[in-house]
Amino acid sequence: MTAPVKLAVGDRAPAFDLPTAGGGRVSLAELRGAPALIWFYPAANTSLCTKQACDLRDNHQMFLDAGYRVVGISPDPIAELDRFAEEQDLPYTLAGDETHQVMEAYGAWGEKNMYGKKVQGTIRSTVALDAEGVLTFVKYRVGTPKHIALLQEKLGL
Repeated sequence: MTAPVKLAVGDRAPAFDLPTAGGGRVSLAELRGAPALIWFYPAANTSLCTKQACDLRDNHQMFLDAGYRVVGISPDPIAELDRFAEEQDLPYTLAGDETHQVMEAYGAWGEKNMYGKKVQGTIRSTVALDAEGVLTFVKYRVGTPKHIALLQEKLGL
């Protein structure tokens, strides 16, 4: 198993184009012109991911007020993302990366320890990028309970 790529502040965000809940697509090119927050999570409708998604939902206006577009990316199929967005009333974009190529490019896919076993999977991660697609914040192994406070501090929200 190879170690995942690790991006850093100042790196250019890797290009991507993914299908989204609701039948659309989202791409890095489309996000240009405004800052964006991209969070990578393991699975829709699981306890920690739902908590994180709802925290972002409950604070979504704060991100909008600062000009950010919020995009969640997971390896889930679109049907599962549609259900997640509907059940949790999520106001931001959810994209599916079933091949996990985008997650790999962002360093959000790789070896992790799950219940004492090493497995390949999504590494809960968050990145922010500026209007030009340059990373302004990178955090791997995000702690769900402190996610919003961390973003408020690091992004000046």
